[in-house]
Amino acid sequence: MVILGSLLIFSSIANIAFYHKLSSLKENPQQVVQEQTDNLIKKVSKLMNLPPDEEPTIATVSDPELLKDQPFFAKAEKGFKVLIYANAGKSVLYDPFENKIVEVASINVGKEADKK
Repeated sequence: MVILGSLLIFSSIANIAFYHKLSSLKENPQQVVQEQTDNLIKKVSKLMNLPPDEEPTIATVSDPELLKDQPFFAKAEKGFKVLIYANAGKSVLYDPFENKIVEVASINVGKEADKK
């Protein structure tokens, strides 16, 4: 009886916690995205110095076969993250499975249009 009672209490607490998390997600879905972005930046910043004054654009490699002709993505695998710092002109390919930087490259986003 004690074990059954304990399981009932534990499952009730877990259900309440899950309900509150789901409610907050429904109220502010961007919060989850921002938390994931912040966590990714925190992990990558432990491996290399990132531009401190810029929020990166983040992409996930979903089909590495489409990117295999581009040298930056030569070692990319499905699920790898790309952090693009347009103002700093830097792009980072990150492997979240092994927690390592795979590639870093300079980029020219909008620089040609600015020169004209």
